[in-house]
Amino acid sequence: MECGAAVGSPGGRYLRATVAYDGTDFHGFQVQVGQRTVQGALEDALATIIQQNVRVIGAGRTDSGVHGLGQVVAFRTRWRHSFSDLHRAWNAVLPDDIAVWSLCEAEAEFHPRFDAKSRRYRYTIWNYPVRNPLLRRMALWVPQALDVRRMVEASSLLIGEHDFGTLGSPPQGDNTVRRVLRASWTQEGNRLYLDIEANAFLYRMARSIVGTLLQVGTGERSVAQFKCLFVAADRGLAGPTAPANGLCLMAIQY
Repeated sequence: MECGAAVGSPGGRYLRATVAYDGTDFHGFQVQVGQRTVQGALEDALATIIQQNVRVIGAGRTDSGVHGLGQVVAFRTRWRHSFSDLHRAWNAVLPDDIAVWSLCEAEAEFHPRFDAKSRRYRYTIWNYPVRNPLLRRMALWVPQALDVRRMVEASSLLIGEHDFGTLGSPPQGDNTVRRVLRASWTQEGNRLYLDIEANAFLYRMARSIVGTLLQVGTGERSVAQFKCLFVAADRGLAGPTAPANGLCLMAIQY
C-alpha cells in the first residue's frame, strides 16, 4: 500500500516511519522512566492522536545527545483514516526537535532493528581556532590544526570485518566483531565530516573511533600506533570518547 492510502482494518495496521531529531535535549532514543527520550515523545504524541497506547520500535538506540536524520521506527495502530492525515497530525503534536519525514505501511515481517543491513553515522567537526556558536549543538569544536591526511590513512584500516574491542563495548554478550563498509573523511572549509557505515555498531563505537582518530590528527598518536591499538582489541587502549553532539544517525539500509 502506498503512503497516503486509507488505514482501517479491525486489527489495525503495521506502519513504518522515518524520523529526524535534534538529540541535544533528549536522554537518548530508548524509553527511560523519568527521562525525556525520543521514543517516549513519539509514543506520547501518537497516544494523544489515536487515544491508545502505542509501542514504537526503533532501528537504533542512539545515546543521550546523539542526533538522528534517518532513524526508522515501526508500530501498530487502529487508526482508521489516511496515512497523510496521521502524518500531519503526528508532526503537529510532536515537539519542535522531532519530525516525521515519511510514513508508510510496513510488511508484516518487518523489524526496523533486526532487518537492518547497515547503519550510517556522520560525525561533524568544526576545525577552527574560534568556536562557531551556530554549530555548538551539532558539531565538536576542535581548535587545534589537524592532519587530515593521517586521519584518512588511519580510517582506512577500519574497513572490513575486524574485532573492534578497542573501540567499543558489546551491547549484550561478548562479540565485538563488526564489519565496517565505509569510513571516509570529507572537508568543506572548516568543517570535517567522518561518514562511517557498518553492519552494526558496538556501544559508543563511532564516538570512540572519532576520539582516537583525533589523536592521530593532532599528532598525539601515529598511524602505526593507531593500528597497534586497534588490532589489540583492548578497550583500555582507546582514546577519549568524542562528545555526543557531533554524531548523527544518517541512514539505515535494508
